[in-house]
Amino acid sequence: MFQRLAHQHRQFVQDLVMNLQALAIVLERRGYLASCYTCGDQMNSASFMVSLGNNHLIRFLVSDYGITWTEMRDDRELMKLEGAEAIHQLQELANLVKQPTPVISGSKVLAKRG
Repeated sequence: MFQRLAHQHRQFVQDLVMNLQALAIVLERRGYLASCYTCGDQMNSASFMVSLGNNHLIRFLVSDYGITWTEMRDDRELMKLEGAEAIHQLQELANLVKQPTPVISGSKVLAKRG
């Protein structure tokens, strides 16, 4: 049973890493400064970052040790989430890609730039 769970967890992390890489590419095409770095070719960890302007930075880390979302503005940490809450917040960011001219304020997605 534990072997199966360990394998499923590795698969989950690899899927998440692939999705982070794709999200970084799409955000870059939308004009945001975004990056996703992985260590090695096993895709068992990643560091994803995106700048949303006005000194507003999102950092999402995933590895076998855990998942964290950190949101910062002016080099101050606004919010730090882990696990399922971090993934939920990542979905909010991914929804940004679906909107024509999105912008994020705090942790909420707004419909249009001002």
